[in-house]
Amino acid sequence: MLHKQEEIAAMKRRVAEMEAEAAKLRELQASLEEKERNQDVADDKNDIDSRSIFVGNVDYSVSPEEIQAHFQSCGSINRVTILLDKFTGQPKGYAYVEFTEPSLVAQALVLNDSVLKGRNIKVTPKRTNVPGMSRGRGRGRGQGGFGRGGYVPRGGYRGGGRGRGRGFTPY
Repeated sequence: MLHKQEEIAAMKRRVAEMEAEAAKLRELQASLEEKERNQDVADDKNDIDSRSIFVGNVDYSVSPEEIQAHFQSCGSINRVTILLDKFTGQPKGYAYVEFTEPSLVAQALVLNDSVLKGRNIKVTPKRTNVPGMSRGRGRGRGQGGFGRGGYVPRGGYRGGGRGRGRGFTPY
């Protein structure tokens, strides 16, 4: 009788161990799937960026259809995106044009400095933003303070000592 209870207890322990291992495997599988999804999104973004151009100095009254008509000679276009100011809803003066093939980007670059609605537009390949490569990010405060020396007491002469990035403070 005692022997059977020990056997049952051992079996229960093994079942619990197996369930714990199965939970670990599910967690690992979920994290791998998440990484794969993120990688797919990044690959798609790079693929779209390789087929896209940046169009600058665009007149504010230009419609996506007019931009599409301007670049129609380069080849088939997937989409035209005119960027808007998120607060006012007004156009920012530039746009992105995504083509169906990366080879069409070179043909579109020929239209750099062409005239669209009375303005010379700037056409460049769309660049991919690299995370962590932003401008500035709180490194120092420009060309010194207080006239000549460059000494700025801790906390500075503006805004106090808090905030302003995670820069290195020597003192």
